[in-house]
Amino acid sequence: MKAAAFARHGGPEVLELTDLATPVAGPGQVRVRVRFAGVQPIDCAVRAGRTPPGMTLRLPTIPGNEFAGLVDQVGAEPDGDGGDGGGAHGIAVGTEVLGFGRLGSYAEYVVVPADQVTAKPAGMPWEVAGGFSGGAQTAHIALGELGVGKDDTVLVHAAAGAVGTVAVQLAVRAGATVIGTAGAANHDYLRALGAIPVAYGDGLVERVQALAPQGVDAALDGVGGDALTASLALVADRGRILTLVEHGRAGELGIRVTPHLRSAARLAELADLQARGALRVHVRRVVPLADAAEAHRELETGHGRGKVVLAVGTD
Repeated sequence: MKAAAFARHGGPEVLELTDLATPVAGPGQVRVRVRFAGVQPIDCAVRAGRTPPGMTLRLPTIPGNEFAGLVDQVGAEPDGDGGDGGGAHGIAVGTEVLGFGRLGSYAEYVVVPADQVTAKPAGMPWEVAGGFSGGAQTAHIALGELGVGKDDTVLVHAAAGAVGTVAVQLAVRAGATVIGTAGAANHDYLRALGAIPVAYGDGLVERVQALAPQGVDAALDGVGGDALTASLALVADRGRILTLVEHGRAGELGIRVTPHLRSAARLAELADLQARGALRVHVRRVVPLADAAEAHRELETGHGRGKVVLAVGTD
């Protein structure tokens, strides 16, 4: 199969289109013929040399942990049933799905446990499905950890990004007032999502205080650095600050990180919201698999709106 992989760590240029062995679904697994795969900041970090917790990377490595495509092989159940015929694990060969893993999505085929995919709603565009799982589930889990609800005032950093876009909308649905940091070009976009936009940079704390004189109850940090410092100054209860970036400092600061709570059920619920028009997702660019390095370059510029997605294959 074709895959965008790296054989050494480094900048985006180490990502190259490569021929690799096509994986085979084992017991309890499904193989998906990928149509679209999302590009996330963690992919760039792995390419640059970060090893995800609990994993050992073997080179060449295929990045990517979210995808959409068609199931083309179903592994055996523990009793020996299954295989290419379909129906095992409740998932038939030919089912249109979106799903998640840990690595391997920048490829024509990906193998994951059967409980990490869910049926793609008919009303969800393929390119949206391919880049949906990571940002949507991260936002949903983070807001749950923060206990965001009615009458809360929530600060969302990088609010126009993939996670931020979903977090803003879910928080608004929960009855919260949302203040979102973004560049001026994305302020109208945030207003359309239901947030109060605010410019990041020097003076952020004072600008937020002017918008929320009653105080800020919770903060979701998708930037780190100065954004996290501002959150610490604005939110009294550190248990209601969650960072997606500064994992190494979270323990010493007494703030939260997102636990590993992704599930097919959670993904199905969020995908249904999107398909019904209750959750807006913005795909800013679709890039061919062969140009995955360019997708990483764009993502690493920062401050972009919505998702960058790789077009991998067609039916």
